[in-house]
Amino acid sequence: MSSTAVPTSGPVAPSARRSGLTWWKALAVGAVGAVVVNLIVLAVAKLTGASLVVVDGGVDHPITVGGVIGASVLPLLLGTGAAFLMALWKPVFLRIAQYVGGGLALLSVAGPLSSGADGGTIAALSLMHITLGVAVVTTLQLHRRNH
Repeated sequence: MSSTAVPTSGPVAPSARRSGLTWWKALAVGAVGAVVVNLIVLAVAKLTGASLVVVDGGVDHPITVGGVIGASVLPLLLGTGAAFLMALWKPVFLRIAQYVGGGLALLSVAGPLSSGADGGTIAALSLMHITLGVAVVTTLQLHRRNH
């Protein structure tokens, strides 16, 4: 006689485990991904002749590689890092942060759109803001699958 009983105790089967990344791995993947995509956008904008200069109050602010890296990494690390800390208290903050972070990045596109720069620079900066929003949502999702 064969038995088809399923044991009720014991280790969890590997297929039942969630496959999310740890918080620091998710942050690293998100930051590197945002930087790489935004540097590609910067390079394409430069190759297509965008001025990559924003004038604010009569002062020229050139868009540099260092500026793109900083503007890609700092908001992502601060925002998603805060979400990861709040999720220690209530895991629902990961989902809330996905909506808030993605939404704020989309709203921040208003800055480049109202900057008065040339069309190529506006397009590049807008795409960089959208990329950061996608990176925030993706970074949080990579970790959320772990909860």
